[in-house]
Amino acid sequence: MEQLKYDIYWYFKLKRSNGRALKALNIIESYKGKLQPKLKKQSNEYATEVLGNRAYAPWLYVYAAFQNRFEDGWIPDNYYAKEVIPKLNGDYGKVADRNFIIPFLLSDIETLDVAYILNGKFCSIDSKIIDPNKVKDYLFEKHDKLVFKLENSKRGKGVFILDKSNFDISTFLSNGYGNGVFQKFIQQHPFFSEFADNSVATIRVTTVSDPLGNISARASYIRFGRTKDTHIKSNSAVSVSIDINSGEFHPKGYMNWTEIDKHPDSKVSFHQKTIPYFNKCLEKAIEMHKTIPFMGCLGWDLAVDHLDKIQLIEVNGINNGIKFSEATTGPCFKDLGWNNLWKQKQGL
Repeated sequence: MEQLKYDIYWYFKLKRSNGRALKALNIIESYKGKLQPKLKKQSNEYATEVLGNRAYAPWLYVYAAFQNRFEDGWIPDNYYAKEVIPKLNGDYGKVADRNFIIPFLLSDIETLDVAYILNGKFCSIDSKIIDPNKVKDYLFEKHDKLVFKLENSKRGKGVFILDKSNFDISTFLSNGYGNGVFQKFIQQHPFFSEFADNSVATIRVTTVSDPLGNISARASYIRFGRTKDTHIKSNSAVSVSIDINSGEFHPKGYMNWTEIDKHPDSKVSFHQKTIPYFNKCLEKAIEMHKTIPFMGCLGWDLAVDHLDKIQLIEVNGINNGIKFSEATTGPCFKDLGWNNLWKQKQGL
């Protein structure tokens, strides 16, 4: 019975994922041309023969259409979710969604966290319960503005910008918001404000731990918000791939897979722009991953602040999707043998 439930769950999950893939493919084909039949055939064969399931083909279509070629070693987004993350991160990957735990795991890293609400109680970063009557003064004693993020705040949902004037404790106690973290508001480096100054640009660095625990950075991209947004939202964000070796933007950015060459609001071009202190971003992501090398693949959301410091916004251990990096700069993980992970369950 448990196996049947598992199979049904993944049947519908793969189906939804492939719906998103085919939608992305249609958009990409609108400006790159139709996917060549030979590339579609290669994708089907690779999904079936190498990855063990034809259901993984649609994301390979996306990658092939994007790069106008087929590459061995690509990891489809749904294969990554079903076969890679459960084996490489397991249940420990879920700690990334538990804000309170991260400062303990990464104890040498300066945290943005100010306080938490956990199981209906307000809690300081040193595990002390805060009197609800004193929460407002506690939060804004040293900060004019804070960010509140719900646990599992996927795709930018469940994120709120707070100041003392709009903070209402009853919102957090009576509206069923659930667990979350209050974080310092980042003043970003001026480089990023040229593109969008109303929200903080986030730099995603994807790191992996190989079977011997060697950590390396494999992919990176940046997300900018729109003028109307106070924070990054997946449905409106502008994503631009980053050259992992130089920190330079790729000349094209993407909004839900639609190609653009400049930010749609500020009109600032992505061409020949290089992220300041990008090497420090890589170094920090690798340094943090070294403290938890038993997790195989993590996505680190970072920001460079106005004092040139690298700030950790959050770490993603379950929902650290790789599809954008695989499409634009992949295959990023070819040497790690992830294409064989499905065989372990089959005993092959």
